Amino acid sequence: MEENNDKAEIYSQRVRAGKRTYFFDVKSTRSNDFYVTITESKRKFKDDEFSYEKHKIFLYKEDFVKFMEALQGTIDHVKSELLTEEALAALENPTETEATPVPVAAAEVSFDEELKWE
Repeated sequence: MEENNDKAEIYSQRVRAGKRTYFFDVKSTRSNDFYVTITESKRKFKDDEFSYEKHKIFLYKEDFVKFMEALQGTIDHVKSELLTEEALAALENPTETEATPVPVAAAEVSFDEELKWE
């Protein structure tokens, strides 16, 4: 059981976006199969303290190609059909730092002390 916990989270990438943070995590199952979780974490102020609201989806390997095609098609549509040239230029030259992949092991995972999930 302990060995499985070490394998549970294999890779993590965090994208900070204002009050939101997106986490892209690769995890393994008990049978050593792999899947991706995509989590949106949004900071909220409630009852004189901060908390975090999260939404999570699970993406299984058999759906990777379909998911990526749909996501890329949607992004391409927005870029080509809905955005002005100025908005597109701003998107392609972001001012915030890029997402950085972070290898993780179960023992290395830590969160801010104020992190609270609802």
